[in-house]
Amino acid sequence: MRIAIDGMGGDNAPQAVVDGVIKAINEYSDLEFYITGPEEIIKEELHKQNYEGDKITVVNATEVISNNEHPARAIKRKKDSSLCKALELVKEKTCDAVISAGSTGAFLTGCTLIVGRIKGVKRPALTPIMPGKNGPFMIVDAGANVDCKPEYLVQFAYMGKEYYKGVLKGENPSIGLVNIGSEEEKGNDLTKNTHKLLKEEENLNFIGNIEPRDITTGNTNVLVCDGFVGNTILKMYEGTASTVLKIIVEEMLSSGAKAKIGAFLLKPVFKSIKKKFDYKEYGGAPFLGVDGICIKAHGSSDGKAIKNAIRQSKEFHDNKVLDKIKEQLELKSE
Repeated sequence: MRIAIDGMGGDNAPQAVVDGVIKAINEYSDLEFYITGPEEIIKEELHKQNYEGDKITVVNATEVISNNEHPARAIKRKKDSSLCKALELVKEKTCDAVISAGSTGAFLTGCTLIVGRIKGVKRPALTPIMPGKNGPFMIVDAGANVDCKPEYLVQFAYMGKEYYKGVLKGENPSIGLVNIGSEEEKGNDLTKNTHKLLKEEENLNFIGNIEPRDITTGNTNVLVCDGFVGNTILKMYEGTASTVLKIIVEEMLSSGAKAKIGAFLLKPVFKSIKKKFDYKEYGGAPFLGVDGICIKAHGSSDGKAIKNAIRQSKEFHDNKVLDKIKEQLELKSE
């Protein structure tokens, strides 16, 4: 498997990118990498990290797309950027997957314009994996499509189902529609009409509406919603988890000697909880619906997060998730 990596994408590039790639090479013997970016800078980083193997090809790119640039304009104007060069490698089938920790807007725009959509896909969707009390779950869509139609959400459900089966190894995953109430008649026109369509889909394990308070249990495997709702859930979830952990630690450390001893004894528990809610463990979010494996890594990814995004793309590839999504959508269109 060959993977293209945006060498200049992310807050910690190129150091974190090169570190993550080297970690992945040490763990997986069947991977080759194409790192895009200014050749001298990437090669200097490889030298700093003492890499002398033959599994990395540096693809020279003279431009970089920053987070404060307009996504569509940047993709159209900066053809020689590290991101565009990485996406072109997937479009040309030189590489099987692309990973970037750079601008989310530019990445999603580039995936759609350069890699292209799967035939029949109305809107691709950003699909992060989130930690739940009883197991991980997925949100489809988490920000790519602010305004949606009911038929888009039905496609999200099918794509999410195949990704969950392939990467999280869950047979017949449960599908839930995020809504303000569990009753069918609750919600706006989008959720009411989507509910009707999902109920009619015999090939989906649709369990009905899911209220936000029930999301964190992880009992529903794939949560379907428009990108506005999904992105709000994602950011609220991340912020709440971080804040609650900080409050617990601060309260215990400011409540006398006994509490401090208790905090010390509970340190392994806190560490385990923190790990469970750490985005670095999950790697990145796939952009489902485009005709290639496209993984968006967190902007502040370190080497560990990049390595896990690589693992994620390998599982995507090895389990033929892309082919299965195409098969599902073809069957539905017949």
